[in-house]
Amino acid sequence: MKPKVTVITLGVDDLERSLRFYRDGLGLPTEGIVGTEFEHGAVAFFDLQPGLRLAVWKRDDIAYDAKLAKTAPSPTEFTLGHNVGSREEVDRVMEQAERAGANIAVPPHDTFWGGYSGYFQDPDGHLWEVVWNPQWENEETVPIRF
Repeated sequence: MKPKVTVITLGVDDLERSLRFYRDGLGLPTEGIVGTEFEHGAVAFFDLQPGLRLAVWKRDDIAYDAKLAKTAPSPTEFTLGHNVGSREEVDRVMEQAERAGANIAVPPHDTFWGGYSGYFQDPDGHLWEVVWNPQWENEETVPIRF
């Protein structure tokens, strides 16, 4: 398999609430909710960086589409890493997320491996790590701008 991830889809309980959080709170560009004309089709896409989008889709609709039973969500199943260019940017993004309604799970702190990071949860509990890794400073990256 040649890796080519183009969409990360998060299951949510309240699509409008998630739209407001990511669009209004974090400032991610979107056309809003689309696909409402289809049963189980309402979804919102957010542009993250060239070639990558974030989607929020109702958990019930994902379960229907995947033909799987809906189970209780767990915030520790995976994390989304948002790498930034400085310690100060970690602090700024975490403050923005908190103003948008995120739960700050772990405030920004120095890490054991020499970086600086914090964790926040979106309204559905999805866990984001905002991180500055000084060893990646010389690597070409395309950060998501919150």
